[in-house]
Amino acid sequence: MTKQPAILVITAGGAYAWVIANALASRFPGVEVALEYPEPKGVFLKRRARKVGWVQTVGQFFTMLVSRFGKRFVSARMDAIVKDFRLQTELAPGVPLTRVSSANGADCLELIAARKPDVVFLAGCRMLSRATLAAISCPVLNYHSGINPKYRGLAGGWWARATGDHQNYGATVHLVDPGVDTGATLHQVFLPRDPRATLLTDALIMAAGSREMVVRAVEDALKGDFAPVPSDLPSVQRFHPPVWTYLATGLGKGVW
Repeated sequence: MTKQPAILVITAGGAYAWVIANALASRFPGVEVALEYPEPKGVFLKRRARKVGWVQTVGQFFTMLVSRFGKRFVSARMDAIVKDFRLQTELAPGVPLTRVSSANGADCLELIAARKPDVVFLAGCRMLSRATLAAISCPVLNYHSGINPKYRGLAGGWWARATGDHQNYGATVHLVDPGVDTGATLHQVFLPRDPRATLLTDALIMAAGSREMVVRAVEDALKGDFAPVPSDLPSVQRFHPPVWTYLATGLGKGVW
């Protein structure tokens, strides 16, 4: 009997991540999920401040708060997306799940060693460290809510809309290397402009439009068929917009 391929999805959870995990589970019976605990905000903020300084970090943090507490204001739109695309925003029953401290934790590495997955697929988790990557012998893929390389990092959909770059609104699956979304692009999906899109709904609508893409990417990885997609776009790492940029863009351009 042919052995079912083993796919380990590593994620911190959340609606869009479960949409991606469920898409894979519906195609591959051997999907298992490693659910990491959230990174402490203090650790996250200190690391961000080392990159962009404390002023930008504080501004970005307030935008993150808007994203967290503003979901009630877009709940009707989120519900409509779920209904229109027939999404399941919780992990499907029957998909095995193991909690781990972190994608880079010893317990996660022990799980990988025990399961011996054919593919590790990341969907909204911490960046893997060099040591973690070196310890994984199978291909490691990442789902990214943005078009690489121009919208690496965070809030790629918002930045594409805010800059009027609507032709590059979409998502990417890429190989994972030690950089921030710098691994070779394997698949991309470009989504149509929707004037109802917001920073709070981008990730869910992108996931809805990416389900076939992530399945194809894993199918290719299982066959060892890696065909990097070339791009002449500039390579830019994005962060959450600071709150003053977010508000000015919303009020001035109607892009929220």
